[in-house]
Amino acid sequence: MSQCCSVPQNPETDLAICGECGHKGQSVLRKTLEHILQDERRNVLQHADYLFCTSATCQVVYFSNETQQYFRKGDVRVRVGIKETDDPVPVCYCFAYTRDRIFREIRARGASTALPYITEKVKTGQCQCETENPSGRCCLGEVKKTVKAGLAISGSTGAAAETVEETCEIPANGEDCCGSQPS
Repeated sequence: MSQCCSVPQNPETDLAICGECGHKGQSVLRKTLEHILQDERRNVLQHADYLFCTSATCQVVYFSNETQQYFRKGDVRVRVGIKETDDPVPVCYCFAYTRDRIFREIRARGASTALPYITEKVKTGQCQCETENPSGRCCLGEVKKTVKAGLAISGSTGAAAETVEETCEIPANGEDCCGSQPS
């Protein structure tokens, strides 16, 4: 598939722990921070490795223990889906899918078109996850989880649930649909 979201792995950086919550961070490209941080915060970036804090409850979005820099939710231009509980919760940044949009479609139609639509866009290289998604990674795994949750809430089973499983095959090795490796 496309090379979208291919974040280089650095074992030393991947072991970094957020000093605020204690969760392991995920490597993130500098260009992700350059696109997501507000202008005045982008100006203080140093030459260092940065990580994305994966804790849903931590206010830190990006950090570098090397420089002791911590960028919080207020420092970014977008809502960070993993850290939001109130709608609109972003699920796919490239194609403007939110949790509420997916749930509404499932309530109205009994299924969601999000996965096949986004999967096709990824295949044709139209995603910009490295610069649009705060994690710098492909969103298809989160979209799949959201569709499954929406189907479960609505009580949809059968063909709709099977379509979710067939649409986006996330390999067992943890690689996501765009080919990036989680840290």
